[in-house]
Amino acid sequence: MVIDGADVSEDAPVDHVAELLVATASGDQAAFARLYDMLSSRVFGLILRVLVDRAQSEEVLQEVFLEVWQSAGRFAPNRGQGRSWILTMAHRRAVDRVRSSQASTDRDVRAGFRDLDVAYDGVAEQVEMKIEGRRIARLLAVLPDAQREALTLAYYGGYSQSEIAALVGAPLGTIKTRMRDGLSRLRTEMGVTS
Repeated sequence: MVIDGADVSEDAPVDHVAELLVATASGDQAAFARLYDMLSSRVFGLILRVLVDRAQSEEVLQEVFLEVWQSAGRFAPNRGQGRSWILTMAHRRAVDRVRSSQASTDRDVRAGFRDLDVAYDGVAEQVEMKIEGRRIARLLAVLPDAQREALTLAYYGGYSQSEIAALVGAPLGTIKTRMRDGLSRLRTEMGVTS
């Protein structure tokens, strides 16, 4: 088939594609239209094989030819064939679209799991906390006075180790040792292994 004096069949000479790309780079809209007519069905077929979705394939086809229009000046006729350059661009864009869609789906799935409404039983949690609090109070009573004092000031009083050292008049290292030993003994008494 001949349009505007140019052969636009699928079997058009490869160097003709390169000529049209060079003309497109200089802003020749007619050359770009001939290039589109010549290659759009083949480019669309490649994109459709990658994406499967027709609507997305049409979008990517538009993106590819927009990129061809904008970047035709970067095509180097001496480094490769114009048709291969455009088909490579189309394949890359189609693969990028697949990756983007997959990433979007993965984000949606993660957000969905995060937004799942987990049943909350406030009464059961309060009862459990009271029972656990009583158990800890009984276990604290088993500890030596110095360890119990350090842990009580830290966990119930909200004091830092430095503040506890100042309050009880003991070196910081001693407070750290008391807390470590006290927590270790509490873990043992509670049956927690670490």
